[in-house]
Amino acid sequence: MRNDEVARICSDEPVPIMDCTVHNYPPMARPVEFDLGRARERALLLFWQKGYQATSLPGLLATMGISRSSFYATFGDKRALFVASLDLFAGRTQQVLLQARAESPPLQALQFFFERHLNGPARGKASLGCMLVNTVLEMASVDDDLSDRASSHLADIQDLFAQTLCEAGCTPAQSRGLAAMLMLLNEGVRVASRRRLTTREQLDPIRATFRMLHQQMSEPAQLHAEQAIPPPSP
Repeated sequence: MRNDEVARICSDEPVPIMDCTVHNYPPMARPVEFDLGRARERALLLFWQKGYQATSLPGLLATMGISRSSFYATFGDKRALFVASLDLFAGRTQQVLLQARAESPPLQALQFFFERHLNGPARGKASLGCMLVNTVLEMASVDDDLSDRASSHLADIQDLFAQTLCEAGCTPAQSRGLAAMLMLLNEGVRVASRRRLTTREQLDPIRATFRMLHQQMSEPAQLHAEQAIPPPSP
């Protein structure tokens, strides 16, 4: 030991002590190694094509292009991912009608909602039907929670139908009845689309329904106008 170190130890100066405490810092999170948005879109499309039960975990991993560990770390499990996909599909479906309402008269907006999968950019997916309707049909009596979740989303869409019909001039009671009719049409059209009917075979009942709607809503207005016209003078 050097003389200066002996002198310092023997003096009154405090001797510095090395801190050997072991700190258990949490490990740094690993960065996501895949495109999260793209993986979600691919999962949604696979569930939409095959349904919940026929979609396997290996099929999801291959379609999404991710590892099993990344899947569980990011999405939890297959069921959680399906629920998220179902909610995303429902939100996008409602947004179609909301956007149409912002750009067109109410009845035109509703008709666009029904025809968009046959005439618009989404026509290539028309044969897949509606993921919400598909889920109700697949999971009824199999998984009530998933079936009820899809049914709840369909009820929200039916409420949007009723709101749109109110904007078109229907009374609240009329709006509820007509909205229920339109939801039955929606469910029927989406199921029929999986039969690979021609575009004309699917469009004809939609357009017939909306012709009746236009006629029904114009008749009260016409009757009111006729009642407002004073009778001719004798």
